[in-house]
Amino acid sequence: MAKVTLKKKDDAPGSTLGEVRGYARKIWLAGLGAYTRVGQEGADYLKDLVKAGESIEKRGKKRLDAELDAANSEIVSVKQELTSVKGKVEVQLDKIEKAFDTRVASALNRIGIPSKHDVEALSAKLEELTALLERVARKQ
Repeated sequence: MAKVTLKKKDDAPGSTLGEVRGYARKIWLAGLGAYTRVGQEGADYLKDLVKAGESIEKRGKKRLDAELDAANSEIVSVKQELTSVKGKVEVQLDKIEKAFDTRVASALNRIGIPSKHDVEALSAKLEELTALLERVARKQ
């Protein structure tokens, strides 16, 4: 029994070995408590982080969609403006082309070169004369 008494003396609250064992036990229990709390609260914390991430993602998507819609409407607006400008440019080019054709025809006429219309009229008359000559030749 002496050994039992000896152990009790070492485990006494005032002894150094008893204090070390008490601190070691408290550290062990604190570690177990932290592990348990992290296990319980960690899952909740993870859920909160996921919710926060989803919220940020939704806001980001909304903003991106808004920016995309704004950019698409700007593109549509620019396309409409370009179509309008294209139409105006085509009208101006037609006017310039007609003026150029008129001046070239006038210059060619001044130097004695017949126009397309003159050549067509002359060809029509030539065909009439050829047909008339053929009829006269048949009668003889």
